[in-house]
Amino acid sequence: MLKPNLLTGLVAACLLVLAACQPNEKPSAQGASWEPFVLDESTDSLYTAQDEKMVVYQIFTRLFGNLGTANVPHGTAQQNGVGKFNDINEAALKSLKNMGITHVWYTGVLEHALMADYTAYGIALDDADVVKGRAGSPYAIKDYYDVNPDLAVDPAKRLAEFEALMDRSHQAGLKVLIDFVPNHVARQYISDQQPANTRAIGQDDDTTQAFAINNNFYYLPGQRFNVPQGYEALGPKGTHPTKNGQFNETPAKATGNNVFSAQPNVGDWFETVKLNYGYDPATDSLYTDPIPNTWVKMRDILLHWAAFGVDGFRCDMAEMVPVAFWGWAIPQVKEQYPNITFIAEIYNPAAYGNYLEQAQFDYLYDKVQLYDTLRHIITDRGLTQNLTGVWQDLKGQNHRMLRFLENHDEQRIASPQFAGSARKAWPAMVLSATHYTGPVMVYFGQEVGEPGAGAEGFQDNDGRTTIFDYWGVPEHQKWVNNHAYDGGLLSGEQKALRQDYARLLNLAQTNPAITQGRFFDLHGWQRVHMPNNSGQYNNETYAYARYNGTQTLVGLLNFSSTEQEVVYHLPKTLAQNMPLQASGNTWEDLLGSAGRMQVAAQDSTIMIKATLPPNGAALMAPIKQN
Repeated sequence: MLKPNLLTGLVAACLLVLAACQPNEKPSAQGASWEPFVLDESTDSLYTAQDEKMVVYQIFTRLFGNLGTANVPHGTAQQNGVGKFNDINEAALKSLKNMGITHVWYTGVLEHALMADYTAYGIALDDADVVKGRAGSPYAIKDYYDVNPDLAVDPAKRLAEFEALMDRSHQAGLKVLIDFVPNHVARQYISDQQPANTRAIGQDDDTTQAFAINNNFYYLPGQRFNVPQGYEALGPKGTHPTKNGQFNETPAKATGNNVFSAQPNVGDWFETVKLNYGYDPATDSLYTDPIPNTWVKMRDILLHWAAFGVDGFRCDMAEMVPVAFWGWAIPQVKEQYPNITFIAEIYNPAAYGNYLEQAQFDYLYDKVQLYDTLRHIITDRGLTQNLTGVWQDLKGQNHRMLRFLENHDEQRIASPQFAGSARKAWPAMVLSATHYTGPVMVYFGQEVGEPGAGAEGFQDNDGRTTIFDYWGVPEHQKWVNNHAYDGGLLSGEQKALRQDYARLLNLAQTNPAITQGRFFDLHGWQRVHMPNNSGQYNNETYAYARYNGTQTLVGLLNFSSTEQEVVYHLPKTLAQNMPLQASGNTWEDLLGSAGRMQVAAQDSTIMIKATLPPNGAALMAPIKQN
């Protein structure tokens, strides 16, 4: 929120006044000077106008409700605590709903390899030498049909406790997403919840063959798996009943990140094994006739959880699985569950079209384009002019990209490895939430400035919140406040930040200029067509407009840590296509400043003159005068 004492530009200097057309502008060219800077999502052939934007909140379930504060590196669940399904109560869900959240992604739900002993519940003990961290990676799935017993108060009732969490979420008006991990499983995959009359993964494999179309795994015949050289489960001094530097896997299987070696490296996904979808790496050929056995098993897993009641899947490393599988499986799931959502984790922009059109995903991660560009700007390694290329490169796809600034794989904004301050990324968060009609995501604790500090065990102090070990998340715990979820222990600054997130996300979810319509790149247009005005704006600021038939917004962003005065020109041709009368409106900041602006216009351009506070952001909207 822009505080009143910083509103130099939004009360006094941010008056929109008349401006003569600059010589470099070409308004007489029937719109040619501004149309390349317009993104019209309302006419995209794949676009469906929506009244509500998808706003995702990622909960790392093991950590979310944990009250433990000991934070012993490599600590046990008894030492450091572990969050439970039951910790995510009605108060937590109501608070998230009030913050503007529409979907909750419960991360780490499916049963995965870990070092805790649950043999009393019929769950096989995992081998420490192929488990990362004491709590294990949530992406080393041990049983696709079960949930993590760590997350249950009563492990014998773990599925019922997860079902109750889903029911609470739905009653709070939130939809539920879970991970689907199709590319790899834990090295020790043992399902105790396999449905009757089905065959386990790998059960019928011919292990004498490196590749066979109906094998579920890839094999290295005649070779035995060796634990990566130098790997010490739980650290050099750590002990565990199954830690001996060996793991019995003969023949060795290919590792999850496509490593065909009997001894992968420590940096590889050595805790996982690659699934075979009918692709033969020896011939670079994909065999789909008959349909590979793995395809059928994976489709049935999706159908199982859809029937269980989840509303969608975040599909881990989707681009490591053939497009053809997704194009075969997703329509079958949607035929029975038409409202289910599929989100792909993907990092190759050249493949986006295939995964949207052929694979039929609803949304894709936008990490390589918008996230990376914004991160460079925040950390003073990039310019705001680069934002123009992002949306232009993704034309036809922008509304189907999931935007974020944090998730479990990325460093925390407030960490010294990233921005060092949650506020420094505030303009980037405003842009991520309002730039396009597509979904936006927040990672738990992001809204209170959680810095991801500490060397938790498997991970060093790298600016990320651990996904491998039991841990307490201190700044987030201040909001949890002994499961009251009322922010009672937050500082005033943290409370203000969370309130700003709530205002932004509720606005993004419902404002028609954001959920529908067109986008105009004010910064990009002025940089190209009015270079003589370059002294009146810079590449630490950015301005844009969104508009539909009923609402207009102008976004003003300052990525600098110092106050910035900017001048942006809105071409008359564009203004004529926006639903406003330039001289008949009062403007207000929907992000909550007390400022008001008068708008005036004449023949050439409307000029926006603003003084923006450090790391400030405003979303200006015209309102009718009283």
